[in-house]
Amino acid sequence: MSVAKALINQSIPPKSQFSVDDIPDLSGKVIIVTGANTGVGYETVKALLLHNAKVYMANRSIEKSEAAIKKLNDETGKDAIFLKLDLASLKSVKAAAEEFISKEKELHVLFNNGGVMAPPIELLTEDGYDLQFGTNVLGHYYFTVLLLPALLAGTITSGDGKARVVNTSSSVHMFSNMNFDTFTDGPARKKAGPQTLYSQSKHGVVVWATELARRYGDQGIVSTSLNPGNLKTDLQRHLGCIQKPLLDLLLYPVPYGALTQLYAGTSPEGKDFNGKYLIPWARIGEARADTQDPKVGQELWTWLEEQTQGVSNATAGALTGL
Repeated sequence: MSVAKALINQSIPPKSQFSVDDIPDLSGKVIIVTGANTGVGYETVKALLLHNAKVYMANRSIEKSEAAIKKLNDETGKDAIFLKLDLASLKSVKAAAEEFISKEKELHVLFNNGGVMAPPIELLTEDGYDLQFGTNVLGHYYFTVLLLPALLAGTITSGDGKARVVNTSSSVHMFSNMNFDTFTDGPARKKAGPQTLYSQSKHGVVVWATELARRYGDQGIVSTSLNPGNLKTDLQRHLGCIQKPLLDLLLYPVPYGALTQLYAGTSPEGKDFNGKYLIPWARIGEARADTQDPKVGQELWTWLEEQTQGVSNATAGALTGL
């Protein structure tokens, strides 16, 4: 399928054949949703709570999280649990994973939902990485790897022998390759600009999610990536005064955006989605072909692994392998 046809297919989706009412009972399931105090993450948590899951909201702001938890309780009668996580800080990622593992032995579903979109070019992560790649790719990779023991334990009690990792990408992954020279600050990164860097980060999400599927699929880990759809969320807050109104004309309400990741993370058929890329609403689609190249997956995984060696809670790891 051409890029143009793929984009039309994803931008103007047919009516969903899956709804939140189709989610099975999730009693006994332990789930994490990153970036969950607003937008798609919030709607995802709400649906999970309504179906009796134990849900951790992994967010940076305790104040916004507490407000979201209160609102969720008003809407569902259930309480989500706050887990402090700043994906733009490797030491925070490690601390969050350790905090979770101190409380729970098993993790059944991890929704890597959080992210940033087109922030000012001068913004970097705490460790000096491009904010978008560092948050959307590196932070989620590290969080997931640290949680693998809990995910593997979750396969035993999941009921279907699987634990799921659902990774939020975007249709814009089709517009960019990965340039390793832009992962940290420098002339190449500044020349690329925020929009290209965003596209690159979403390309990277598909690549590393597919590589995770290759490496751990035979151990019961189901790793997927997806395009949640064109949605009206806080992600567009950094867009310009001309871009945002034009984009708003093409956007769907936020609750639609939760459907595809809930389908991947909770549906009975989702156990067979390892390595798949999903599109709106709750359909299997096709990612850009080069994201599926094992050589590319190996190269990115090696880089990610190098960046996270030796990270401590006291001092963030040094940049390596660049």
